Amino acid sequence: MSYVILYTTIDNLNIGKKIVKKLLEERLIACANIFKISSYYWWKGKIEKGKEYGIFLKTKKEKYKEIEKRIKELHPYETPCLLQLEIKKGYKKYLSWLEKEIK
Repeated sequence: MSYVILYTTIDNLNIGKKIVKKLLEERLIACANIFKISSYYWWKGKIEKGKEYGIFLKTKKEKYKEIEKRIKELHPYETPCLLQLEIKKGYKKYLSWLEKEIK
């Protein structure tokens, strides 16, 4: 089985928590981590900066399309960040737990 960490960002903690809760309830992810970040980026021809929250979503590679669909439905950004990071190695017991929790 292939596992991944999906990474997204959001500027509203409560909305981020709602997205995570929905993905957990639907068993699309086994775990999420939310953390404060400072973001700097190009947007509509100028450099922007802002306070955001980064979110790691731990899941199976095969769940990407379903999660992308949910993120597009629930996320307030016009163009939300959603990146897939491959997990090449991991603690076997942890990966077994991931396998068991994702449906």
